[in-house]
Amino acid sequence: MREDDLTAIGERQARDVLEALAAAWTEVLPSEPLRASAERLLAVHSLRAADAFQLAAALIWCQGHPPGRALVTFDLRLGAAGRREGFSILPG
Repeated sequence: MREDDLTAIGERQARDVLEALAAAWTEVLPSEPLRASAERLLAVHSLRAADAFQLAAALIWCQGHPPGRALVTFDLRLGAAGRREGFSILPG
């Protein structure tokens, strides 16, 4: 809306979709294990800090066992790091 790329109706529709998705997702809260995992990821992958936290949260969510789990991202670096950590990447 702030950049005039979305109408008020479009914003409402986007918010409705977000609310529906929020009912189904699992939120990983900030913690010391999350921070430590993000630090490790930064040391071994070419990631930005926020992406390292996202990948660390995914690893915590799957209890460190990513095979058979998918990470959804359009970011090439995050996708590459996620693949090296054992996730399948969507979209492929």
